[in-house]
Amino acid sequence: MPRRVAGVVFAVVVLGGGTVACGEGSASEGRAAVTPGAAVAEAARHAGDISSLRYRVTGVLPEKGRVEAEASMGTEPSVMGMRMTTTEQGAEHRLEIRFVGDAMYVGGSALASEKLDGKGWFSAEPAAWGRGSWDNNSYGVLPRQLEGNPAVQSTLLTGSKDLRETGTETVEGTRTTHYRGTVTRSGLGAARDAAADKETRLHRIESLDQFIGLYLADTLTMDLWVDDDHHTKRFRLRGDVRASRGVAEGERLDLTFTFLDVDRPVTVEAPPAEDTADLAAAADEAAAG
Repeated sequence: MPRRVAGVVFAVVVLGGGTVACGEGSASEGRAAVTPGAAVAEAARHAGDISSLRYRVTGVLPEKGRVEAEASMGTEPSVMGMRMTTTEQGAEHRLEIRFVGDAMYVGGSALASEKLDGKGWFSAEPAAWGRGSWDNNSYGVLPRQLEGNPAVQSTLLTGSKDLRETGTETVEGTRTTHYRGTVTRSGLGAARDAAADKETRLHRIESLDQFIGLYLADTLTMDLWVDDDHHTKRFRLRGDVRASRGVAEGERLDLTFTFLDVDRPVTVEAPPAEDTADLAAAADEAAAG
């Protein structure tokens, strides 16, 4: 089923490391002195080894308003489950999204019940999440900025040339060091082209791809909180998004991702088949109407 048609249907059924900075950085108490660039690069290296993750997202998305979500993801096999609440035009919308195999399942109070024929979920396939910015396909259910893998998104700051340490903070009971910098698409492209080896180049290609998936107009301001074991605990993304259909020029993205559990077993199951309505059938019905 063409994505354009599926996107229209869901509009009906759902209501309504670059070259790191190497300047001197202050040493956090209890740690050996390290530059911000080296610390962020080490955190990015650890992020590349993550096989599963439970995380929370809060902030503001263009069109969607305030968003709160909690999700679990695994890479082998690739699965993701998310409960998401958004506030659009003053109304609260709740959705649960699951990706299992090649299929996506969507349930929640935001679904128009008359389209479900008494069932609790819609299904659609083929669906994909957490891949490259052009390979993801959530049929318009997930905001594009939430289709990316947060473990990869957390490495974007390695492409910053104005990276700095801003102090220490406690995140979810863990002591962390806070870093901040800005990243641009052209800067990430230059870092990719300057990669010294194939592995580094692949990581920088991934970073550039994740940046593109955020749909930013130009500059991303990013904050990163890293614990004493060099693991990312939280990151925040802020920037103006490109004007597009439904998004006015100057609207801003402001999302904070907090890592709650890493490399623990994740199980995401498909809903019972008897409680699932097929999106393709709804698309046929909408087209016939």
